[in-house]
Amino acid sequence: MKLDLLRGARIGCAMTGSFCTFAKAFDGWRALREAGAELFPIMSENAARLNTRFFAAEDARRIFTEIAGRQIWLTLNEVEPIGPKNLLDLMVIAPCTGNTLAKLAGGVTDTAVAMAAKSHLRNGKPVLVAVSTNDGLGRSAANIGRLLSMKHVFFVPFGQDDWSKKPDSLVADFGRLPEAAACALAERQIQPVLCR
Repeated sequence: MKLDLLRGARIGCAMTGSFCTFAKAFDGWRALREAGAELFPIMSENAARLNTRFFAAEDARRIFTEIAGRQIWLTLNEVEPIGPKNLLDLMVIAPCTGNTLAKLAGGVTDTAVAMAAKSHLRNGKPVLVAVSTNDGLGRSAANIGRLLSMKHVFFVPFGQDDWSKKPDSLVADFGRLPEAAACALAERQIQPVLCR
């Protein structure tokens, strides 16, 4: 898939609390920006406010703001207009935790990220999910299956990140985020979906 589709695309870039993949997600956002996309950053409350061994919350917000070139949307009120005002061409959730997978699959909209996705989907536009969860082949497997079968929902290719120590854990190949985003803009699922 040609990355030309990304030039000028208005992309909602949402992050949830899989903190160990933040650096990879930031690289993905940079690649989208370099491809010419216009980025609209969104963070869940936990992603924006929790200090972890991977990033201090303030540092994560600063990096994300610098990459996107605009302030992060953090509240339900800030993201709700995405649908009514037709603000985005594509919504990307990277990383997407098992908690957020469950919210998307179940129609729960109690975080900025879940509300942004719901608001965007009302226009029949694509949502791209970059999964990162320790229970992807456990309890979250059912939610991944439900989302794979939903219209307008696509996945960045994913696989087991450490099958010997964490056999249920799944993580997206963040290096393929730009290509997956271009495919999603064309309403296509990048293939193969499963990677090593």
